[in-house]
Amino acid sequence: MYWTKNLKMKAHSFLHSNKSITKTSIMAYDVLAAPRWTSPTYKSLTNEGFCGNVIAYRCVSLIARCVSSVALIAKEHNEFVGNEHPLQQMLDAPNERQSRASFMESIASYLLLSGNSYIEGSTNDKGIPIELFVLRPDRINITATTSGEVSYTYAVNGKYLVLPPTGDVNGETKARALLLHLKLFNPLNDWYGMSPLEAAARSIDQHNAVSGHNLALLQNGGRPSGCLMVKNVHGGLTEDQRAALRMQVKENYAGETNAGKILVLEGDFEWKEMGLSLKDLDFVSGKQLSAREIAQAFGVPPMFVGVPGDATFSNYKEARFHLWEDTILPILDMLVSEFNGWLAPKFGTNIHIEYDPDAIPALAARREAIWARVAQASFLTRNEQRAALGYPPIPNGDTLHA
Repeated sequence: MYWTKNLKMKAHSFLHSNKSITKTSIMAYDVLAAPRWTSPTYKSLTNEGFCGNVIAYRCVSLIARCVSSVALIAKEHNEFVGNEHPLQQMLDAPNERQSRASFMESIASYLLLSGNSYIEGSTNDKGIPIELFVLRPDRINITATTSGEVSYTYAVNGKYLVLPPTGDVNGETKARALLLHLKLFNPLNDWYGMSPLEAAARSIDQHNAVSGHNLALLQNGGRPSGCLMVKNVHGGLTEDQRAALRMQVKENYAGETNAGKILVLEGDFEWKEMGLSLKDLDFVSGKQLSAREIAQAFGVPPMFVGVPGDATFSNYKEARFHLWEDTILPILDMLVSEFNGWLAPKFGTNIHIEYDPDAIPALAARREAIWARVAQASFLTRNEQRAALGYPPIPNGDTLHA
């Protein structure tokens, strides 16, 4: 709280050098209000973070769109099932209103914003999923009984729908509902995940506070606040006189429309500047530090959110690789693993879902390095080299080459 401490010291210094300030004014500047942090609820964090902070918005949208750019592939016995297979069709078009990219972006976005993402699957009378939908996490309430049973209640527009992980919807036996709950690790809750947005909430508040201060300063004509001192008034000003004088100064000299006007005072008046300079408060570096902390909470290199200082071409290429390696791929692995345990078994015991990392442009450097190492491994046969790279064997490829 360097800014708060600095402001308090300067206020004390100013008050001790100006004995004519009233006791009420001294009390007002001596006591500073405690910081007001954003409430750790989904709505508050989303409004202040994703909707109200450009850094958090960039982090969430960047990660979610990268996740959605990777195609999911259904395989049976490690062979592609074909585009006409029901599972592959569902992965390509989960429902009639969303494409694969939009569906995956919603899953990843909700996971980053709330720490939870819920996927509802509707099935036919044979129990085979036919559509997948992403549910808003703030509309889901989890109820757990002492016997260990868990149910999920979905509430919207005053209507409630209970969705057990597997079971009937409203007692109907024809259309069955499946629900997959994806969540990030939360050390303080057994049922709900914790989002990176919650960990970055205080940095977001600081970043937003600096932006709000700068806007207020600009709307005030670029002038910091101050006080108008009246001297040699017997008994001081009355409350009505103070209110009238304050209103006149505000109407005639405050705001961007009054910027540049000269303050004209009659009588024994003196204007004292109370605001601190940008150098004193170190707003610029403080805002950049908050931006870095927000980006770090989401696992995004700072250069991708516009923080200056290390955005060279070579660093950008390296940062892009680490964004995928350290952030995007773990989320993809988590989603694919959950789908393989929840969705794929509905279509057969030998079917699984995967993605092709070789099709991701950002990982080209890693792929080229692996190929170079395998090609230089003289102790491997041609077919062993091809197997290491995921290719089928060829005739006469089982002998070592001198």
